[in-house]
Amino acid sequence: MKRLTAPLISRFRTSEQGAILVEALIAIPIITIFAVGLLEFGVMFWERQQMQAGVRDAARYWSRCSQTAAAAGSCSLTKARNIAFYSNPAGTGGLRVPNWYRPEDLAISPTTPPANTAPTDIVYAEGRLLYSGSPLFGLLDIGAVTVRYNYSMRYLGW
Repeated sequence: MKRLTAPLISRFRTSEQGAILVEALIAIPIITIFAVGLLEFGVMFWERQQMQAGVRDAARYWSRCSQTAAAAGSCSLTKARNIAFYSNPAGTGGLRVPNWYRPEDLAISPTTPPANTAPTDIVYAEGRLLYSGSPLFGLLDIGAVTVRYNYSMRYLGW
């Protein structure tokens, strides 16, 4: 019996036919996880950049509103939020960022423009985005990530 198995064992030790398969079985899952992670963080940063643009646009719009324009109805917080969320004052079309549309996701203060603007009057805007991620977040047991962005701008008025 020893005579039969000895050649088999020695041939198994010197054979390199399965080495590529073993290397591939080790490398492919690691490369796949790395690539999916890169894509996931790319999407997260893209959504953050889109949210930043929306917060800046809303603050820019609100900083140009005067108290008389707000009283006349030509300027409102609703329009500022629509600009942030939809990129237009009417609030039509697609969302700038998926799942970023609730009024509590964008805080603008003060809520009414000042009667007489002074150089010290500042608009503060803060956007919050709850990034839930792809199924990879659930697989790795990573909860939702809150992305925040603050922006301030001096009142200009109309």
